[in-house]
Order: sequence, then structure tokens, then C-alpha cells
Amino acid sequence: MISVEGLTVEFGGFTLFDNVSFVLNKKERIALVGKNGAGKSTMLKIFAGLQQPTSGVVAYAKEITIGYLPQHMLLNEGNTVVEEASLAFQHIHKMEEELDVVNGQLAENTDYESAAYHKLIERSLYLNEQYLMAGGGNFYAEVEKTLIGLGFRRSDFNRQTSEFSGGWRMRIELAKLLLQRPDVLLLDEPTNLLDIESIQWLENFLATRANAVLLVSHDRAFLDAVTQRTIEISLGRIYDYKVPYSKYVDLRKEYLEQQMRAYENQQKQIQKTEEFIERFRYKATKSVQVQSRIKQLDRLERVEVDDIDNSRLNLKFPPAPRSGSYPVITEELEKKYGDHLVFSGVNMTISRGDKIAFVGRNGEGKSTLVKCIMDEITYKGKLELGHNVKIGYFAQNQAQLLDENRTVFETIDYVATGDIRTKVRDILGAFMFGGEASDKKVKVLSGGERSRLAMIRLLLEPVNLLILDEPTNHLDMKSKDVLKEAIKEFDGTVIVVSHDRDFLNGLVDKVYEFGDGKVREHLGGISYFLEKKKMENLSELEAKNPNKANDVKSDDVKEKSSATLSYEERKELSRLIKKTQKQIDDLEGNIENDEAEIAEIEAKLSLPENASDSSLFHRHGELKKAIEQSLSRWEKLTEEMDTLVGKQD
Repeated sequence: MISVEGLTVEFGGFTLFDNVSFVLNKKERIALVGKNGAGKSTMLKIFAGLQQPTSGVVAYAKEITIGYLPQHMLLNEGNTVVEEASLAFQHIHKMEEELDVVNGQLAENTDYESAAYHKLIERSLYLNEQYLMAGGGNFYAEVEKTLIGLGFRRSDFNRQTSEFSGGWRMRIELAKLLLQRPDVLLLDEPTNLLDIESIQWLENFLATRANAVLLVSHDRAFLDAVTQRTIEISLGRIYDYKVPYSKYVDLRKEYLEQQMRAYENQQKQIQKTEEFIERFRYKATKSVQVQSRIKQLDRLERVEVDDIDNSRLNLKFPPAPRSGSYPVITEELEKKYGDHLVFSGVNMTISRGDKIAFVGRNGEGKSTLVKCIMDEITYKGKLELGHNVKIGYFAQNQAQLLDENRTVFETIDYVATGDIRTKVRDILGAFMFGGEASDKKVKVLSGGERSRLAMIRLLLEPVNLLILDEPTNHLDMKSKDVLKEAIKEFDGTVIVVSHDRDFLNGLVDKVYEFGDGKVREHLGGISYFLEKKKMENLSELEAKNPNKANDVKSDDVKEKSSATLSYEERKELSRLIKKTQKQIDDLEGNIENDEAEIAEIEAKLSLPENASDSSLFHRHGELKKAIEQSLSRWEKLTEEMDTLVGKQD
């Protein structure tokens, strides 16, 4: 579908890609990996046609469609969430408009035998067929399904996009992109702004419903679930493996070891040959053998060892000053914004040395609770920090708050105080900002490089409570591994807000789950938590299955029963059920009437005298469209009715 031949990209004397060639085939899902600054995002921009290479050719299949999701983009305003997502189906709206025009022309044309009239009939039939194949009125159901999969609630659909944070608005852009079903999807860090549940939904979508995919991500679990091929960019070259990421890591290591062994064996052979030549070069009796060995060396195809990118983050947190036994204790903690309850009844005891994760859907209060601990916002209830607690805080947006006009060195030197100023260059070197890299302006750094620079702030003062809010966003695989090991060895207390399952696995020993205004404690690591959640979800599904209603009865999975509802709540619930049932009955009546009218029209069209009656064709199309829209609305209402009745049971 896309072929790259001899691609070279140079920036001011620096070669980012050097004569790179590869092919993206139909239905392939490829992971593009490499350290921060290797050129992954640049490659996606070239594929998207937003950047031109210095030399080389990028060839596209005929009429190919490409969808591109960058890390940062300009976001639209003025629409509701569902209106903005529905823009993915502009082609259907255009078909509807053309159908209306064609059907209007048919109604006005009375010369039923003319060639123009028959062309209009053919065009009308073609457009109707294309309209139905494209989804027709059913695309609203696809929009809703995709938005819900990406974490939106139905109550969000009619809210203005401007009411949402940048992260949620990026989800709307992702929804639009997925709904367009392009031939090639180019995704640059799509999981950075998603929670665990949304990532799992996206995994399934890309693995089962997408066409060709080329994606950049630092989430190992996500890459393994979605991709079957891995292309590494390193030092201007590419290494292409037809396997998922985890297998690529093993194969790449084996390949380099084999290459090194072959190189060492050949070097030994070359050394022996050269020694023979030097020893017998001036002996007439050995001249034939010497000449033979010289020719042998000239013909020898030398084994070359690939350049290896050995730059590596060297991170170690300073020794943590000893804090009290319980760095954080909360009792009946509650936070509201106006009438909106974020969470309530939060009882939490964090012990010294704990390494815990805050997980849950975006907007459920993870960062809000962090702000409470940081004393940045007001709250109700009790929150106490233990004796001698010193907090080191890494926020999601810290990388964006850096002054773009400062150099890397100036950024750290500006905040460093005392003796630490003499060690700034050593610290920068440990973070792969050694030598000339320390003189780079912040504005030319990649997202991962900016995150590393922001992370250095944590090293400027010894702390005993690390709070890391999405620390792995934009970090490459190696940097994430080193950060994870540094946190494991850190002798203080750690709170990590993250959706990166691979990063959390083996790191945390306790999980706090945020959702529905509550914070629930789960002992054990992230793998155990996810397994447990799957079991709970299965139980919930079985509890809603009438055939298994007697088999599964758990207080944890049942909806709030009518016995526990107040009188006013029961009254409101009953009113909603009656209203929803009336809407369902009305829709069913409309569908029956429309189907009856369609049957009458089809009977009339079967008669020879009506075979070219354009008004009947027009009305037939209108009724089909109305039924499809009614069915879509009916499905939504019946789902709502099931939920309401479940609350009443």
C-alpha cells in the first residue's frame, strides 16, 4: 500500500534517516520503535504527507486513504461531542444531499422515455446502494459505540467539545479517525491520554477491525496485542522484524550476538592470514601461497557489526530521608466541584515504603486526589501527612511548562541551588543530555526528551514520597525500564498514577481503583487486579443473563435495589421507565406504519404503469431511511430500559 525507497532525511548536517527502504502491506499492523529523537514521529509525518524527505521516494497505492493522529493537534470547537465525531461520516451526508437532488430531478422530469431520465434512475439506484453499503442511517450507532469504547458516557454526547480537557478532546479526534476507517492508520502515541479500559477497547478495535496500521507507542502490552511486525529506527537505519515487539527484542538480541560472533571469528581468520602474508612475503618458495592469501583477503566479504545505540539513561534517586510510618492517611475524604461529586468516603492508609498505583477512567479523580495530597485544592474530611514527609512531584503537564527558549543546561541550572549546581552537567549526562545535547534549546526537543528534562527536577532535592502522575508518557522503552528499576530501588514511598500496565507490573504492590465516586483498595499487583476485574465483569454479565440469574448473586455486582432507594428515587425511576417505554412503543408503531407503507409502494412498483414513477422511488427511499433511524433509536432506548429495570429489581 505504501513503499519507501532510499529515504534520507537530514537536519542541518545531522542525518536522521540514511537510505531507508521498506514496504507497508495491506492489513499489516506495524510497531515503529526506537529511542526518543530517533525519528519515529518524523516518519509518520512523512507518510501523512506533512513533511518531505531530503531524498528518496514514498509511493502510495491508487486512491489510498490515510488517517493520521499526531501527539499534538489543533482541536475544533463549536460542536457537541456527537456532532464532532459524526463529521467522520461527511461522505454519507454528501450522498444524502445528492440523493435529494437526484430524486427532486426525477420528480420534475416527465419525459420517462428520455436517456436523461434513465441516467437519473441509474444514478439514484447507485447512490441508494452506496448509501446502504456505507451504513446509511445506522452510522449514529457506530458513533455512539466508538465514543463509549473510548470512555465517554451517553450524558457527554450533547456537551460542547470546549467543555472537555485537551486529553478528552484528543479522544474525540481519535474517534473520528477510527470511524472514517482509512486504508492506513498512522497513530503517534495513541494510548498516552487513555485509561486502561479504553486502551483495552482500542487494542481490540485495531486488532480486529482496522485496516493497515503504523503506530508509535511505548506501551509494550499494547504493541504486543495489536502489532505483528516491528520496525526499529536506530542511528539512521531500520531493522525490520516480522514479529510482535516482545519477540523482536529477543530476536534482535540473538541477531546482534550472532553478528558479533561471526565478526570475531572472521577477525581471527583475517589476523592469521595477515600474519602468514607478513611472515612469508619475501620468501620466493612461498610467493604463490602469499599471492593467493592476498587475493583471498581482497575477495573476502567483511562482516560488519551494526552500530548499537548505547546511550542509556542512568537514573538513581537520592537516598530518601526517613519519614513517619504512615506518610499519608485519609478519613472520609470528599471532593466536589459545585454539584459534581468527584469522590467521597475515601479511607486510605499508605505505609512507609509502599509502592502503589492509582488507576481508573480519566476524570474519576486520580489527579484530584494527588492535588489534595499536595494541598493544592480544598476538600472535606481528614487528610494527614506523616512526620518529616518530603514530596517529589512529577505532573502530567510539567514537560509542557518548560521554557522553550532556554537551553537544556539553563533549564536545570535555573532551578538548581547550592552545591548541586556544580553537578548539573553530570546529572544531564546521566539523562542522555551530555556534551552538545545540553546546549539544545527546549523547543527542538522531542516529547520524550522534554519528559526526561522535567524528570531531572526530582533529583535536585532528596524526597521520601514520590508522586508520579503519568510519568511514562513520551518516554521510550529503555528510559521506562530504567525509571522502573530506579523506583523499585527507591527506599521511600511511591504513588504512581498510570495506565501503563507493563510499567506497573512488578512495580506496585497495592492498587487503588477510582470509579463511581469511590476509591477501592486492592491488595496485590496490577496483574492480579486486572484478572480480578475481568472476573468481576464476567460475574456482572452473568448476573444480567436471565438464564443464570439464580447462579450468580453478589452484592458487589448487583445494582442498587429498589428496597434501598428512597421514595423520591423510586418515584423518579418509575417516571423514567414509563417515559422510556412510551418512546419505545411510539417507535415500534412508527416502524410498523412505515413498513406497511413500503409494502404498498412495492406492490404499486410491481405494476408496469408505475415502474418509472419517480415519486414512488423517492418516497420508498425516505421510508427506508426513516426505518433505519428508528431502529437505531429503538436499540438505544431498549438498552436504557434494561438498565432502568435492573435498578428497580
